Amino acid sequence: MLLNIKHFLDLKSLSCDEIRYVLNSAQKMKYTIESNKYTTTPLLKGKTVATLYYEEQSRSRLSFELAAQNLNAKVINLTTSKELYRGESLKDLGRSVDQIGADFIVIRHPLSGGPHYLTKYVNASVINAGDGRNENPSQSLVDLLSIYEIKNKFQGLKVAIIGDIMHNRVARSNIWGLTKLGAKVRIAGPPTLIPSNLGDNVEVHNNTTEAIIDADVIMTLKIQNERQEDNLLPSINEYMRLFKLDVNRLQYAKKDVIVMHPGPINRGIEISSEVIDGDNSIINRQQINGVAVRMALFHVLSKCGVNFNV
Repeated sequence: MLLNIKHFLDLKSLSCDEIRYVLNSAQKMKYTIESNKYTTTPLLKGKTVATLYYEEQSRSRLSFELAAQNLNAKVINLTTSKELYRGESLKDLGRSVDQIGADFIVIRHPLSGGPHYLTKYVNASVINAGDGRNENPSQSLVDLLSIYEIKNKFQGLKVAIIGDIMHNRVARSNIWGLTKLGAKVRIAGPPTLIPSNLGDNVEVHNNTTEAIIDADVIMTLKIQNERQEDNLLPSINEYMRLFKLDVNRLQYAKKDVIVMHPGPINRGIEISSEVIDGDNSIINRQQINGVAVRMALFHVLSKCGVNFNV
């Protein structure tokens, strides 16, 4: 099939087949990377990619930029939050980037729906690198590819997502993607950090052990210190006691369980060092797959001309 979209904004609007199409493309890109470690592929020769980050996140930006360079595209780095304070609107800034000839705009924006709004005013293809509390669909694809490489399926997998679900946009994208692909999703975390609109196909647990019993995949999420200031957590120590993934809790999952974390990681808070560095962890694989997934997104969008999300 041909994925006929111009922008990549979320997983919520994509079908199971469309998600699989991008994952298949990412597998091909990973093979290209491994086969040609010191050369680039001219799939985007003559194209320009602009990265527009209103929030600092160097790992994601570098992954997109390396992906673009591997495909022989020119890269314009606009990673700054200063535009917000200069009074320049997203609409005007987007049009400026569009006028300098960008074919792709990779945007991370603090407001949910920011990338969707930008698509109304630019000719370039817009890629959502994270918008507010909404989604981070490219990172979710990285996670999905990493799971598939190990488990070779999604249907029937028991996936536990542990931590701050409310404020984590990767978790939201993963919930959409995993449930569409047939996985059974369980979540666990402090009640104050669990949103109410997760859908009928998600099991909610306040107890970590219950969520990870017989799990095939466990994904832990970053806990941010400001949650304490917002009175959403009693204390970090209390969170660690109830929700930290350690070797003792890990034994309740399947023996071949894989452990993931989209990063950045607070070692010893949401997950212990023994688990991070243990045999079940595929956190390093997630980081490696980031470039392949983003190469696939650029390549897929470069062949399309219709905005699926309008």
